[in-house]
Amino acid sequence: MKILIVRVGAMGDVLHALPAVAALRLARPDWQIDWVVDPRWAPLLVDADGNGPIVNRVHLAETKLWSKSPASPATLRSILDLRSALRRELYDLVVDMQGTLRSAVIGWMAGAPQFAGYSDPRESLAARFYSRRLARNGTHVVEQGASLLGQTSGVELSPADVALPRDARAEAWAEEVVQSRPLLMLAPGGGWGAKQWPAERFGRVAHEMRLNVSDCVVNASSVDNVFAVRAVAASDGAARIVACDVAQLVALTRRIDLFLGGDSGPTHLAAAQAVPLVALFGPTDPARNGPWGPGPKMVLRDPASVTSYKHVDAADAGLANIPVKTVVAALRGLI
Repeated sequence: MKILIVRVGAMGDVLHALPAVAALRLARPDWQIDWVVDPRWAPLLVDADGNGPIVNRVHLAETKLWSKSPASPATLRSILDLRSALRRELYDLVVDMQGTLRSAVIGWMAGAPQFAGYSDPRESLAARFYSRRLARNGTHVVEQGASLLGQTSGVELSPADVALPRDARAEAWAEEVVQSRPLLMLAPGGGWGAKQWPAERFGRVAHEMRLNVSDCVVNASSVDNVFAVRAVAASDGAARIVACDVAQLVALTRRIDLFLGGDSGPTHLAAAQAVPLVALFGPTDPARNGPWGPGPKMVLRDPASVTSYKHVDAADAGLANIPVKTVVAALRGLI
């Protein structure tokens, strides 16, 4: 059996799709299971040599290039190359675990005899490309993914713990970055403004936790990231910025002892690696999108928060109501 998973991004969404695929790998170790993913998130699936613990191989969908230059020759070559690579594999089944028009077109390009997805995808036009449409079962998106993949593959699945690649370069880098333990990581960013707890409060948490941890790092994609800079400035010397790529973040997260973040990729990465964590939720529902993994975790959400997945910049009123002292108490409770 040759199966192709389509879940292009982003970080948290790829991580939420992985427990279903990990379960299928355990149940059918002899099957070929491949994945279409944006190059930015490929390190969640394979190392620099293309080897991973769950999938056999990844196909790269250069969606950033496609969006930036939709009519360019480079974009056309990229799409045609991906289509050729997918067609060569002669997949038996393609499963769209994303549910957008783009992911549906990518899956359709593989030309598999079976193409499955949700009957109510995120973008309704996506369903027109599926040969099989299945209802969502389960509350959390991880449970929904396991149901979708299980029904389409004919294998009863329950979400499994996830193993992530170990990239040699990234692991060596992480060994040098870690100065002392216990190590607390803060991730003040978020997908959009409404999901972001004020960055300065992350800094105040670091200051309050300085007697409980030996070191505190603020995750960022670059040293000048505005949220990380503001958090460090408010920490009164208790925190430092660590800028890293995705492979390095995977390796560093393996070495942390405590984590604080919102509904963001780094939070879901920490959960997948069983790091004790506190997650701050506002406009998104933790019952559906909360951190998933085997480690201890606490989700804080104020009753004033109203579930909305609209990408707005205005701060969520409920999220802003969560005080620093409550977050600090939650973190200390996990030590």
